[in-house]
Amino acid sequence: MLMKTSSKAESIQQVKTGYFNFGQIEKYFVKEDQDGVFQVIADRTFQDLDLEDVFKFIDRTVSSIGQQYLYYFMRTIPQGDSRKLRLEKAISIIKKNPDLRTALIAEISKLNKTDAYYITSLIYGKYTQRPAWFWLVKILSVISMLSVMLAFFFPKILIFIIVLLPVNLGIHYWNKNNLYQYGSSIPQLLVLTQIAQRIWKNSEFNDQKNGLHNSINTLRQLGLPMSIFKIEAKLQSEIGQFIDYVFELFKALFLIEPVLLFTVLQILDAKRQHIKAVFQFVAETDIALSTLALRENAAYWCQPIFSTHKKHLRMQEVYHPLIFNGVSNDITFNEKSILITGSNMSGKTTFIRTVGINALLAQTINTCFAKEFVIPAMKIHSSIRISDDLLGDKSYYFEEVLTLKTLLEESQCNHANLFLLDELFKGTNSVERIAIGKSVLTYLSKDDNLAVASTHDRELSDLLADTFDLYHFTEIINGDDIVFDFKLKPGKLATTNAIRILELNDYPKEVVDEAIRLVTGDLP
Repeated sequence: MLMKTSSKAESIQQVKTGYFNFGQIEKYFVKEDQDGVFQVIADRTFQDLDLEDVFKFIDRTVSSIGQQYLYYFMRTIPQGDSRKLRLEKAISIIKKNPDLRTALIAEISKLNKTDAYYITSLIYGKYTQRPAWFWLVKILSVISMLSVMLAFFFPKILIFIIVLLPVNLGIHYWNKNNLYQYGSSIPQLLVLTQIAQRIWKNSEFNDQKNGLHNSINTLRQLGLPMSIFKIEAKLQSEIGQFIDYVFELFKALFLIEPVLLFTVLQILDAKRQHIKAVFQFVAETDIALSTLALRENAAYWCQPIFSTHKKHLRMQEVYHPLIFNGVSNDITFNEKSILITGSNMSGKTTFIRTVGINALLAQTINTCFAKEFVIPAMKIHSSIRISDDLLGDKSYYFEEVLTLKTLLEESQCNHANLFLLDELFKGTNSVERIAIGKSVLTYLSKDDNLAVASTHDRELSDLLADTFDLYHFTEIINGDDIVFDFKLKPGKLATTNAIRILELNDYPKEVVDEAIRLVTGDLP
């Protein structure tokens, strides 16, 4: 049973400012079997939506395993509602019991060490195998024990023990490298099991997962043999004490470490599913704590409403979570996709990312940064941040061609999709850009798919006016000042200020005048 602890533990759950080791954080996501999920968020979409920065913002977990599992949450949209329902149930339990919340934070934060990242290797890693000659280790261990017992009656056997000791020492120190490989993961597994047991003993949690109690008890039974790893880790930090040498000699003489190591590894190898169940239970509890803290610290938020209408997406006062005091906007997709026009810096790309981030968080942590957010179950794809692949000898245009080909294929896979597209085909001439852009956007918006795209091409707006709802962002020029209000407005952009902005930035008058003549057709 969890005990009441100081409320100071709650202060841990703020935005983290330290180093994020994504090499360790992503390990669970990389190793976990993802065949059963609705969607795995592609690396390109992860980069396009700046989800690494979004993760840093939403991550209020207090343990390393919670952080790993939260990353997995963000990279996978699950099938069905079970994950969402477990999350909301845990949040409800924690929210109504402040003392329990404080105790949970204090307990789970015991797994905030870097070593706890390595628990995932016990679930997915390849275990060190026994050498073919391991039978000799067992025989020597038994002989050593019998020799020590018989030496009390036949002192001459001590000579045999003195001869045997160097052989056992050689095997003992040969095994040290194997032992050190698990010097981080197994001690942390012990801590994880103890934490899971304490959480599960609370009646609010002990019905959260069928079979969890069995998994906890299975790992608890390994506590004694696994404790050798905990002792070893402690001794490494206290080398030099006499007792350490005596204990080391004792372990070497009886070959305790290699015998226990390979025994424990053989058992753990067969108990991976139990480790995984306990890992997920504690990690999901941490994610519930993190999500509750995130919601409490947000300017405002809502739980999404999941619609069965696949071509309907509605957002009221939606905002980007990473922009402090950012401007909110309303938009409704109703059978039609959205095309946005506007100048650079007016807010087009940020708004597209706002839609994508909230659509993702709605389906992963059941939390949206909006007053209302209605969405069907849908996969999320993007083409926002394209660049030349110099090492792969691919131009910007060719890189975009390959990216959009993948999106076109995905649009025909019999499920709803949300496509996020910024300035299509910037790498080619305007005539072909408009033609290809129109055909691609029309294709992507068929069936149950929705797209939100931006463009500078007003001609593209005219071509798509019947099949897309048109919106725009615009700047306001007041004298010598340029003001962006970042408010989404219906209709296509009616005016342009690009040349005026050049003039305000002190471009040579000759350059400005010629640009005006070319635009107005007033040529000599």
